[in-house]
Amino acid sequence: MKKINLMYNISKAELDEIKKMVGEAFVTNELFHEFGSIEERRELVIKYMDIYTDYVYESKALYATEDNNAVIGFVHSEKESFILRLKMLVRLLKAIPYKTLKKFMSHVKQITDSNKEYASKPHIDILFVCVGKQYQGKGYARELVEFAKKYADKENVPLLFDTDMERYAQIYQHYGCELYNHKTASNGVTRYNLVWKTK
Repeated sequence: MKKINLMYNISKAELDEIKKMVGEAFVTNELFHEFGSIEERRELVIKYMDIYTDYVYESKALYATEDNNAVIGFVHSEKESFILRLKMLVRLLKAIPYKTLKKFMSHVKQITDSNKEYASKPHIDILFVCVGKQYQGKGYARELVEFAKKYADKENVPLLFDTDMERYAQIYQHYGCELYNHKTASNGVTRYNLVWKTK
């Protein structure tokens, strides 16, 4: 198993490389349906995920394999920072056109409560799992998920995965997670909710 480390006090260049990898990975994500076609949305999605990755990093919730070819973000529900979330929202309002962001948030709101069965109690939220394009299919994602499972086991709380991609929902099920709900917004984007329960 590859060594996985918490990312903190890393150089700007190192963080920028991680943000670039995460941004590129999310360009095709169904969540960003509102931002236009794949090519139309590329720049905005990369900006959005740049800000979001900063939030994950500042929350001390960003972990990477020692070669930085794969990253995972996860946070305990009782340790989330309201101040950092607010800071992220302010930055998003400055970076993303208001009309686009408003429409996007409106549809996200329709599917946000789909995980309430588990989210109302202490849990670990998986914020994202990302593997560099040339390293996909080599077991990185599974190792990151196993790492998060061990953390959830130690905390004795469920591990929650929310994804807007059916393919990823299937992968997480293959990794031993249970699909317990799904909900579709009025724009056709479906949120899949999965859980891994501690033994």
